[in-house]
Amino acid sequence: MSAVVLQVGQCGNQLGLEWWKLLSRRKKRCPFSSRNGKLAAVCVDTEPKVLRGAQEFVKKDKLLPSSVVEGKGGRGGNWAYGYHGGPGEGGRDLLERTMEALRLEAERRDYYGGTVLLHSLGGGTGSGLGSRLCEQIREEFPVGHILTVSVVPLQSGESPLQHYNALLSLASLHRCADGVLLFYNDHALSRAGLQQRSGPPGSLSAMNTYIASCLAGLLLPVQSLTTRSRWSLGTEPWELIRSMCPVPSAKLLYTTQASSGKGGCGRSCWDSLVSGTLQALPQISPAGTPYSSRAVLAVARGDQDASFVTSNVLQRLRHGHRCVQWNPFPVDYWTDPLNELGVSAPSRELTVSSNHSSVSGFLGRVVQRAGEMLRARAYLHWYRRYGAETEDLQQALNTVTDIIQEYDSQ
Repeated sequence: MSAVVLQVGQCGNQLGLEWWKLLSRRKKRCPFSSRNGKLAAVCVDTEPKVLRGAQEFVKKDKLLPSSVVEGKGGRGGNWAYGYHGGPGEGGRDLLERTMEALRLEAERRDYYGGTVLLHSLGGGTGSGLGSRLCEQIREEFPVGHILTVSVVPLQSGESPLQHYNALLSLASLHRCADGVLLFYNDHALSRAGLQQRSGPPGSLSAMNTYIASCLAGLLLPVQSLTTRSRWSLGTEPWELIRSMCPVPSAKLLYTTQASSGKGGCGRSCWDSLVSGTLQALPQISPAGTPYSSRAVLAVARGDQDASFVTSNVLQRLRHGHRCVQWNPFPVDYWTDPLNELGVSAPSRELTVSSNHSSVSGFLGRVVQRAGEMLRARAYLHWYRRYGAETEDLQQALNTVTDIIQEYDSQ
């Protein structure tokens, strides 16, 4: 595989743990691994207890010890602390050690295509250190791609600083990442209840399992992208960016998934799965304006009878996502006859990712709440303590506002 998976912070490592557990169900060799079977991953957090799951992989000889990077204390849910680090921490700082581990993993790849970053927009380590690493990776590997899997905190609130953290992180990702797969905790919570596979309903584990399943649907090898000799080059993450982000100024992607345990239902099955994905898609803004999409990618697994292409699924996706007129080929699709991770055999699974303008609703909430806090000068001393100034927040506010205008004008 051409990708290195970088797990940052508590959310990134918990999600990564579910991701690797899911991939372990495959009968074939893990595509995100080296030839020697070691996972192509780097796990980093400022609290050692978060990395216990990664240490278990080290004990099982599935992960190199050098790929687990521990800090000595948390980042207090503060983007600035995660980004700049704290004074007097001693030794090589977390950023330097993480980049060294990433370089070693990149050198082990037959072909290094880029990095897949798992993190949260709300926490101190995930948002702050994740932003700094994204910028550093872009500087040291300018040709490599960066695809981030960014988890959005609950709207009800997980931290008083989450709006500042999300604002600063989104601005940094806009500068450095090639594509951003956004997963909303609120959406994952509801979808996890519908596609329950493990854990109690609504649990953190169930949410992470749903997100990991979506990632597997998008990023695992598909027959459409294999060579004639049936060899996968592991280009799925980078082909996703190429297909989904036609304009660099709009790279925030919304993903949903639907699955069926019935493998022999043909076209009607795919129609049902498309309906399931469209039900989870926001259609109208609070102002009454219809949302639209610049690009849509549909990945169909379990298409043994090749009925996906012969059905009217692609047309339904184009109309359901209200694809823009200026993109002549807004809907791309990949198919594979097998659904390797299906809970039953045979089974079908449809994962749909969309560069959808409904993201402006989330961005608008972040700008509104962060702007109100900034005008009230709330919590600014917590950020100044670690090197972030009011100007940094104002610049991030302007950047995210520009993204909103970009999506609203499509």
